[in-house]
Amino acid sequence: MSQLRVLQVGPVTSVQDFGRFGGQRYGLGTAGALDRWSLAAANALVGSRQTAPAIEIGPFACRFKVEGGAVRIALCGASRPASINGRTLAFNSTALIADGETLDIRAAQGAVFSYLAMEGGIAGEPIFGSFSVHARLGLGAPFPRALASGDVLTVGNADQSAGERRLALPAADNGPIRIVLGPQDDYFTPAAIAALQETVWRISATSDRMGYRLEGPPLAHAKGHNIVSDGITNGAIQVPGNGQPLVLLADRGTTGGYPKIAVILSCDLHRFAQIPAGGAVRFKAVSVAEAQTASRAFAAALGDLPAHVGDAHDWTISAEALLAANLAGQAVDAQTDNP
Repeated sequence: MSQLRVLQVGPVTSVQDFGRFGGQRYGLGTAGALDRWSLAAANALVGSRQTAPAIEIGPFACRFKVEGGAVRIALCGASRPASINGRTLAFNSTALIADGETLDIRAAQGAVFSYLAMEGGIAGEPIFGSFSVHARLGLGAPFPRALASGDVLTVGNADQSAGERRLALPAADNGPIRIVLGPQDDYFTPAAIAALQETVWRISATSDRMGYRLEGPPLAHAKGHNIVSDGITNGAIQVPGNGQPLVLLADRGTTGGYPKIAVILSCDLHRFAQIPAGGAVRFKAVSVAEAQTASRAFAAALGDLPAHVGDAHDWTISAEALLAANLAGQAVDAQTDNP
């Protein structure tokens, strides 16, 4: 096995997989990657299962050094300058890092999270079935916290006889983030439900992995802002007494006592999570049947990612290929979208 030493890292970079499930009834949060699509893409490139752990890199710069043997990596998600000992690193493709070389990853551009996967994966013992770091609960592997300078991860050795691979991704969907109203939409006035879909909301700088705060007009409650605490799902839009919506994400609590006006479709959560602080978002309500159809299509697309991995040397660089690549990290600028 080789080692990946952390030389520099931002405050929200951690090891994440698809999450920790089966324990929410006991108050155990799921954690997990905020952008499952990009995590699955990076894993497909290095030949790992789509749910395997990788490094979720937040918006800030980081540096790693390879020790003890060559490592093959793939970087997907939010676009940012990256290089290996000064050599430019392409997104959505694999690259070999030799023993002693340094990987430099700069700040994200127009999105938030990138995913660094390694051939052979990350060594460690899963905690309650997952590597995913939940910093508030002190859970995760190989470290129960965000990564820090000086940390060393044991990773797989690269097969140096293998060629590099690239992944042709579909064009990013820049449409409104889709929601299903409820489960407590009856706690809001008709004007509030209309405002949820008509407003161009902004992501607050106070957002984190627990939830993204939305800045915009307060949404009026029709029957008060307290309910008997009930279960919270990923993507639930909760509205406390001040009327400012809060989208609950991977590190959320498992129950809550504020009414939830709507829930973001699971297949749109990766797009929503990539919107940076100050970025704009609009919502569009769809039916449960439409949501189920879209979610099934997303699951099928995730499973089909390995079929789109090909030899890097056979990949033709064209305008069409560049437009289809995930260059923007699937961010959304709702100011240019139709409602």
